[in-house]
Amino acid sequence: MRLKTFVANSMKEALADVRAEMGPDAIIISSQRAKHGGLLVRAALDEPEQDAALEEATQTLQQEQRQGEVGDQSVPPVILPDLQDSVRESMIRRIRGEGGNPRPAPRNFNRAELLSILHRHRVPEALAHAIAEAAEKSGLPDMTLALAAALDMRMPSAPFHPSQMKAILLCGPHGAGKSAVAAKIAAHARLAGRDVTLVAADADGAGAVARLETFAKHLDANFVVAGTAEALPQILAEGARADAVTIIDTAGFDVRDDKARTAFAALAGLDGLEVAGVVPATMDAEEAAETVNALKNAGAGRVIVTGVDLARRLGALLAAATRGVPLAHITRSAFVAGGLETLTPLSLARTLLQAHSLNPDRGSTQ
Repeated sequence: MRLKTFVANSMKEALADVRAEMGPDAIIISSQRAKHGGLLVRAALDEPEQDAALEEATQTLQQEQRQGEVGDQSVPPVILPDLQDSVRESMIRRIRGEGGNPRPAPRNFNRAELLSILHRHRVPEALAHAIAEAAEKSGLPDMTLALAAALDMRMPSAPFHPSQMKAILLCGPHGAGKSAVAAKIAAHARLAGRDVTLVAADADGAGAVARLETFAKHLDANFVVAGTAEALPQILAEGARADAVTIIDTAGFDVRDDKARTAFAALAGLDGLEVAGVVPATMDAEEAAETVNALKNAGAGRVIVTGVDLARRLGALLAAATRGVPLAHITRSAFVAGGLETLTPLSLARTLLQAHSLNPDRGSTQ
């Protein structure tokens, strides 16, 4: 993976510099304000380096095979040199068939066309017009970059880093996929060498305990059932002493309901606990926005959007990502191996435009 840092006065200039130097396939992975002013943007490019690494490995293989043919006949089998983790991961994604969809062809910015695309994704009217206006004001001639610049103004991002995770409480509506998210976070932590404790706080849910326990066994993680809120402080304390990641899966509820949210506050207010909201991409976009607002009021510091692979329209994803609560991750698979994905403004812009270009009739009401 080729990484490069750009310094610019604005996101508009940074996006233009990234595109000019690294091409349309580059992805912005982080951005932050510099102390002296301006913007520091870090961009990544997978494909060229992957191709170079594979070509180098192939040349090495061929060279060593030729040496074996003309020299010592007892030459041991040639083993390809280890590739960087990012290259191996990219190869695995290709084997799985992920990331194989073509990106949308470059197109000139057109506000009316962008509004049409956002409406087909069922983006709430006010949000669609605000994004289209910001994209137009960016002055960028490319549709993808203009949309990315507009999203950058509204889309905070804060992915989980395994080395920094301590105790995470997942909350959200019924069927949002909290148990699967708990397992995915646990898998990331275990791959980083962290000890993990999965906690089932939904002791009465049908099959909830058994499912989470199964996840824990597969991940070689500890498993605890917390039948009451009073049991959690001790569990959290034990996890802190062991420097383990504690992930709490709670019962689903409508976070917009004041009474339910008040009852949940007893859990969310525990010391050392971070609340992360889980919202499905398949819900109505306006309800997704309301849910994220309620999650913010309940103390959620990040939000995870699940089931993006199941959503025919991505208005809920866009609405959830632009409500002021940092977007941690999205999921495109119910399987733990599917992992957690991180979206940047540029990758979300590409996702929105690509989904539209691959399914131009998504706006049909039939």
